Amino acid sequence: MNRPGRLSVVDEIFLRTHRGLGTPIALQGLWRTADRIDPDLLRRVHAALRTGPLGRRVVRPRVPGARRAWQANTSAHPLVLADRPLPAAALFEWADAQGADLDPEFGPGWRLSATALDDGGSLVSLTCSHALADGRALVLAIDDAMGGRSLAAGPDRARTDAHAKLDPGSQPYAVGPESDWADARRQWSTVLRGTAKALRGGIPERPHPQTGREPVRTTGGPTHSAVLQCAAADWDRTAAAHQGTANSLFIALVANTLWATGFPNDTIDASLPVDTRDEPRVDNDLAMTDITVDRTDTPATIREKSRAAYEHRMSSPGGMPEELLQVIPDRWAYALSKGAGERDILCSNIGAIPATLRTLGPHRCLGVAARAIHPGLTAAHLPRTRLSGYLCRLADDYVLSLVSLDPDRVESGSALATFARKTLELPVRVW
Repeated sequence: MNRPGRLSVVDEIFLRTHRGLGTPIALQGLWRTADRIDPDLLRRVHAALRTGPLGRRVVRPRVPGARRAWQANTSAHPLVLADRPLPAAALFEWADAQGADLDPEFGPGWRLSATALDDGGSLVSLTCSHALADGRALVLAIDDAMGGRSLAAGPDRARTDAHAKLDPGSQPYAVGPESDWADARRQWSTVLRGTAKALRGGIPERPHPQTGREPVRTTGGPTHSAVLQCAAADWDRTAAAHQGTANSLFIALVANTLWATGFPNDTIDASLPVDTRDEPRVDNDLAMTDITVDRTDTPATIREKSRAAYEHRMSSPGGMPEELLQVIPDRWAYALSKGAGERDILCSNIGAIPATLRTLGPHRCLGVAARAIHPGLTAAHLPRTRLSGYLCRLADDYVLSLVSLDPDRVESGSALATFARKTLELPVRVW
């Protein structure tokens, strides 16, 4: 269990990807409004984010074996407000660029930005390093900044807790010799006991070794994106007709979209993040599990596979205690955990968007999407994952965000949207 103020094993994995050990990942929320966004509103939100749960950075421990810690950081990238209308067709090119220069250690790890669109509306983006938060946490952070109560147990607790949690002088986030020594003793004790137990039982082989990818021939960008919005009533009706759930239909759609692109295998391994929060909080509070989907699977059979998989989460490498990854050098930790959570597809169900975020102040949101982007990723360093899908519920709609990491089979965002529409067989609106 991660103690307050210290990085979890998952946090550290994403910190290593920021340093170039793995696939770079940033989380992004996108709000598409019907009219031009009020700049003063965004300035107030920007100020609230600076002192909210995302306003922190990683600091190194002073004692070997102690975990890195969080410290308050109110510095921020300037609010970006682009007044010149952007063609809606270039929406994702602009959005992808908002992941640059995010630094969870030495600089701001998040960015708020907005641009006018040529359809008369606006696009607002909140992007943060995955070391700071997972997808659900990003939604909670912006809800908090907009005055929501997702993080609150009482009418005034959300803002108060966020400030107290990030005050470097407060006890949970104090970083000093005593706390580092105590944490190092706990870490080494856990690692030594767990390693001895693993060695006595014999170290099992790690399942699902990472599969190598064929050479990438593309000369363009390595990722392409699409967002599709569907009436929740249509989505749920289709899921029920196949004896599935909204989530199992989501997994089936992502898998079938990958096959529609020409993926040759008869089976697809799907990575499924699991939200492990026992209360709302802004961090990386997730575990991973996986299933294998074959061409005969339906939302009903995927529902059963997923239900069983959620009872058996992915574990640390070789049966060793996961804390081992926090006491050894980064490159060793990366070598031990490399590709452990990667499968052919990723299906991340973000869940319901709080009612607070269905509008931005007086501005009605036509859609809200949550997804991951990969700043700095090159075609030479693509992960095993070919297609990532992210699903959220916004009032009476589901919003499906897709990110392709298979540039040889998906040449553009519009091509990805076409593959998805053929698979969905539902009335959708493409962003």
